[in-house]
Amino acid sequence: MSITAVRSRLLGTAFTLALMLGAPVAHAETPSNVLVVAQSIDDAVSFDPAEGFELTTVQSFNNVYQRLVQSNRQDGTKIEPALAASWVAGNDGRSLTLELADSKFSSGNPVRPEDVIFSLTRAVKLNKSPAFILNELGWKADNVDAAITKVDEKHVKLTWPAEVGSGFALSLLTAPIASIVDEKSAAPQAKDGDFGNAWLKTNSAGSGAYTIATYTPHEALVLQANANSSDKPKLDSVIIRNVPDVGARRLLVEQGDADIARGLSADQIEALKTKAGVKVLSVPSARTDYILLNTKANPTLGNPAFWEAARYLVDYDGIAKNLLRGQSSVHQAFLPVGFPGALTDTPFKLDVEKAKKVLADAGIKTPFKVEFIVFNDQPFLSIAQSLQATFAQAGITLDIQPGVASDIYARGRSGKFEMTLRYWIPDYFDPHSNASAFAINRDNSTNTAAKYAGWVIPELTDETLSAVKEQDAAKRVALYQDIQKKIQASSPFIFTLQGNDQVVLSDKVKNYVQGLNADQVYYDKVEK
Repeated sequence: MSITAVRSRLLGTAFTLALMLGAPVAHAETPSNVLVVAQSIDDAVSFDPAEGFELTTVQSFNNVYQRLVQSNRQDGTKIEPALAASWVAGNDGRSLTLELADSKFSSGNPVRPEDVIFSLTRAVKLNKSPAFILNELGWKADNVDAAITKVDEKHVKLTWPAEVGSGFALSLLTAPIASIVDEKSAAPQAKDGDFGNAWLKTNSAGSGAYTIATYTPHEALVLQANANSSDKPKLDSVIIRNVPDVGARRLLVEQGDADIARGLSADQIEALKTKAGVKVLSVPSARTDYILLNTKANPTLGNPAFWEAARYLVDYDGIAKNLLRGQSSVHQAFLPVGFPGALTDTPFKLDVEKAKKVLADAGIKTPFKVEFIVFNDQPFLSIAQSLQATFAQAGITLDIQPGVASDIYARGRSGKFEMTLRYWIPDYFDPHSNASAFAINRDNSTNTAAKYAGWVIPELTDETLSAVKEQDAAKRVALYQDIQKKIQASSPFIFTLQGNDQVVLSDKVKNYVQGLNADQVYYDKVEK
């Protein structure tokens, strides 16, 4: 069956219409050579690895692109060869020479040193949201060309000015932004100096197990097996359907019209645990959930006393135990459990009277209203409603404004918000991945979460940059713990939860793998 035929069958069938109208639906079954995934993909902004920084796009990158090196699927702290067969660290401590394996892109073009140079330099020069990851090496638009050079037809050399070692550099190279793009396919698509960015938003030029066949925003992403992949996938295609309604997702997987469903509610997960034909996979996640406050929106939101009061207006235990029930646990620091230096203490709890006193002592008068933008999806809406109820007890009205995820992201990045719910997923397996987002913002020149909060922190930035340079492992852990404690005590970030992903699978699905980090979603070994 062709990709077009499969897509037509699964996206425009009478089943979909019947589901929308509430009509009874007969049991169906997906094609044996196609994996159908039901989830929300409304957050997708770009499938260009130099730009994509949302859950949907990040989950696609390991399937569509490869990097020079990769994290082990079971233990992300272990780094393995990918497009680079081997590498040697320079004696200067600030360089790597990598030997490329014999690999091909989906176009059939061989992977060359020129593709590595094109991919990494374009990512830095485009300076999209994830660019700060490569900026950790000191790479900027004006120096990156000289930093990445061709040695010969099989070798490429990377150098960097930042005072960090080769081990940290390799960790950065496992991030999605370091995916290698086929220059011969992407460069001809360039418009107005965008290095093919507009084209790669909805197309792919990678060497992964799959390639993007079609992408229709807010409808579906269709991946097709890459015939030139060095490791052929087991299935011909993967269709990731946009199903915003979680009830519809449940019905799709329960009745066989989807093979995998993500983002189901705790109630739905419990109901499906005893259902024949499906199974629930529970995967520890490195996702940390937090409330983001825009300190520049108004004087109240920029007042540290409001930050402190807000910490006592969250029903942490109620959300984790009663609302999410196994999908998250209380966690109040930016490093997730599983990373070196993660704090596990939880010093804050719901205490409305204490919050009222903090506000009164600071002269913050109530009642007042705060605009609260939220993804129009679960569990975000339910969490927002819980926060609305507890904040109201202190005289703070949270005006919940649901929106499509991509729009909520855009407002967050442009500073057009007052308060929002966010989650953060490490980009690579090192404590600095999260620290660089929440504890670096010297002058609003880099795209970090601290910048989105409007929180300029030169001293904390210096401390964080010192931590990444520390070579003694124990001392380095202690530095990151100290930084976490400072942000935990007073910052425009209120960390609330650490996730535990629960994915519902048809019992026909075999060998599906998902790791601790968000980009560790793999479809290449899946069989039915």
